[in-house]
Amino acid sequence: MAGLAIGFPLTESRDSMNPDVSLLYDINGLAKDAPGWFDRTMEFVGEYGIMLALVLVALWCWWSVRRRGTAEDSVVAVASLVWAPLAAGIALLINIPIRGFVERPRPFNDHEGLEVLVQGKTDFSFVSDHSTMAMAIAAALFVAHRRFGMAALALAFAEGFCRVYMGVHYPTDVIGGFALGTAVALLLAPLALALLTPLVSAVAGSRVLGRLVRSRRAGSARRVEPLDIPEPRTEDTGPGANGLAA
Repeated sequence: MAGLAIGFPLTESRDSMNPDVSLLYDINGLAKDAPGWFDRTMEFVGEYGIMLALVLVALWCWWSVRRRGTAEDSVVAVASLVWAPLAAGIALLINIPIRGFVERPRPFNDHEGLEVLVQGKTDFSFVSDHSTMAMAIAAALFVAHRRFGMAALALAFAEGFCRVYMGVHYPTDVIGGFALGTAVALLLAPLALALLTPLVSAVAGSRVLGRLVRSRRAGSARRVEPLDIPEPRTEDTGPGANGLAA
């Protein structure tokens, strides 16, 4: 892990840098060429905007799954949505000892010429908290609903790009965050859903809180009635029947 913590000296030329640092300069170099308003927009998006967008996607997913499909589908999907923020929180807790063990400085501490869009970052760099949270939420949303999960995954990848663009993380910090968030969200999902699904099912049966899981409109949806098709008439072969064959 020493290679992650030490980095490269300031006087070393870019030609001798490893791909991680070279890619850092390439992506962060876009910030130097961009107008100031665009960098300020990327700063807000990378710090707060994408995380807010993930929350909105989760809320949209919740609104959708409680109105469609069967009641059982709604219970499982809402349980997965509840798991999303819990997975992000657990992943962040796991990242605390990882950061303390690796002790990798922020890239602007070891490399000159970076365009740093966010000041005041004094903690360690590996792994990225923002990337970890974004991917944990996205993976849990994918379990709940694939279409909304794909949108969340796109936002998570955008978050990782923004962190490098802003000059506060190496690309490998972002990749490590993606791996950590995915591992926590997916590997612990069976246990989490086994605990959350009965709880959400109990909430669904409540008169007061049931709408949080299942929309009243979905519960009162009109049932498709079978078509009233008359049964075929059977030939009467009794003693008084007319002999049609004659």
